[in-house]
Amino acid sequence: MMDKHVVPAQPSASFEYPKFDYELVDTNPDRLKTVVAYSEQKTAWIEPAKLKLRHRIGRGPFGDVWLATHHQSTEEFDEYHEVAVKMLHPIKEDNMKAVLDKLEDVFYKCQGVEALCRLHGTSIINGKICIAMKLYEGSIGDKMAHLKGGKLSLLDVLRYGITVAMGISELHSRGILVLNLKPCNVLLDENDRAILGDLGIPYLLLGILSVSSDITRRLGTPSYMAPEQWQPEVRGPISFETDSWGFGCIIVEMLTGVRPWCGKSVDEIHSSVVIKQEKPDIPSGLPPAIENILLGCFEYDFRSRPSLTDILHAFTSLQNAVNDLDWTYVGTRAITEKSSSTVYTEWFLSKDHLLVGDIVRSRKSPNSCKPEIMDVPEGTVVGIEHDTEQHGFVLVRVHGIHDPLRVPVSTLERVTFGLAAGNWVRLKKEDKKHSPVGILHSISRDGNVTVGFIGLETLWKGTSSEFQMAESYRVGQFVRLKANVLSPRFEWPRKTGGKWATGKICWILPNGCLVVKFPGILTFGHENSTFVADPAEVELVTFESCPGVVKKYHHLEDFHWAVRPILIAMGLFTAMKMGIFVGTKVGKCKAKKRWSAAIQDECQHSDVQNAGNPAWKNPVTKILFREGGSSATSIAR
Repeated sequence: MMDKHVVPAQPSASFEYPKFDYELVDTNPDRLKTVVAYSEQKTAWIEPAKLKLRHRIGRGPFGDVWLATHHQSTEEFDEYHEVAVKMLHPIKEDNMKAVLDKLEDVFYKCQGVEALCRLHGTSIINGKICIAMKLYEGSIGDKMAHLKGGKLSLLDVLRYGITVAMGISELHSRGILVLNLKPCNVLLDENDRAILGDLGIPYLLLGILSVSSDITRRLGTPSYMAPEQWQPEVRGPISFETDSWGFGCIIVEMLTGVRPWCGKSVDEIHSSVVIKQEKPDIPSGLPPAIENILLGCFEYDFRSRPSLTDILHAFTSLQNAVNDLDWTYVGTRAITEKSSSTVYTEWFLSKDHLLVGDIVRSRKSPNSCKPEIMDVPEGTVVGIEHDTEQHGFVLVRVHGIHDPLRVPVSTLERVTFGLAAGNWVRLKKEDKKHSPVGILHSISRDGNVTVGFIGLETLWKGTSSEFQMAESYRVGQFVRLKANVLSPRFEWPRKTGGKWATGKICWILPNGCLVVKFPGILTFGHENSTFVADPAEVELVTFESCPGVVKKYHHLEDFHWAVRPILIAMGLFTAMKMGIFVGTKVGKCKAKKRWSAAIQDECQHSDVQNAGNPAWKNPVTKILFREGGSSATSIAR
């Protein structure tokens, strides 16, 4: 017979981290192992003496994984569990408490997430933070390593993908990002069910300085990192859709057996993903729905990617139909479609759902300052069709028009407190830690907003009353640093004479960071051809606004590096042509003068010699009269 009663834990040696309360289920003293359940856990802390490290079983970018024994004991029982311990790389002492506090918060938020590995708690061993979790038999990465070619069947990929997407979605609903998705971090339980083995360690380390500078440089494993993960404070911010990129990488690797960017160095991956905006190769001939998901996961701008909820819905819909699909891996193909800054993806358009009573207006084109066609300058939604997806319709009542307009949902954007997602905004009260100008990502119906600012690794959260509208920028505009900017946030080239150079915006990042090229500057070899700029530090430059011919010429120089060489060449050619023309004229003039002088001397000499010879005719007379026989005769007559 099993007795059940509560045994209080012993007082903790640390006042900050009290021990657990245990509920004892089996009190038979002859049995060394007992079944323990936890009720009202007060802390995630484990006394270091209760964890005994045995040997290392893995290594990752953020630390090592050890096989360990977790000893739980009271006056009435002893229990030992084999656990896996993630030992993080050394963190600066000043930041230890901040990380432990974050871990404590995440520990409680993760309780009840079925697709996440069971967490035992946290501790500090040898000055390093440790996370103890349930030990599983292996991972998807281990399973792939034992298969010929390392590939999984499409059915298994969908089955694992659904469970992983479900776990990530649940973490996202609790405000936790993973940022380190890869096959070896997806564990398998005794029922061959996928279990997330990472509770978001990179997310925990955001803004935390570690002893290793390499960890502060990036947040994730390079082969699986989204563009914004490399420099989140510059090219970010990171968001829930950042995990969509990592999820896509997992699916590609499970289908092909090859790690994305295999064979490339970290710097080469950075160049491919961040600078060149290249995407991992995907398997050929996939079912269109799966291929569409993967193409969306690898969009450069995270706002254009599907959320994990979208992915879960698509994978669940496919699972029942996959048996009817015949797909065999035959190779990969490169994604030649570049991310576009001039169109919205279906995933972008599905982010916000309209409700009756919402104020809406026609959606402006991407990177455009104003709507090109205002079919709906501003109106109120008075009706919604049952199909409210991207291709659905709503009824909008517009002032001055009697009957409501039936308008496609994809052509409208919601306006709340005069603002819509994508607007440029400026904080009324500036913060030196980040740029005051950013891009509005979302605004709720109660006025709460999220904004992307340069200098912040995550989205800024606040209310619409804290900022005002700012000047908008778009791709194709020319900008230069303001004259009063002496030390810009980012490096910026100068022209001859020390003035700031003018560049052309080629991309706008989700935090408002401007990616600028300088067509007026010729680069050689590995010279940097693109720069980034804080929108608060630049001003627009247009050909029409340039006063005077000299200013217009300078702006023309900014437009293309060949302008100056071409003008110099044209000047040299014109000078040479003028020189030849003038030289020819001068030469002819001098020759004519010499000829006239020679003729005059000849005439004078001939007149003296032939004064008494009336039959003599000088050379000029011969030329004029062509031997002048008849003419001379006529004249003589």
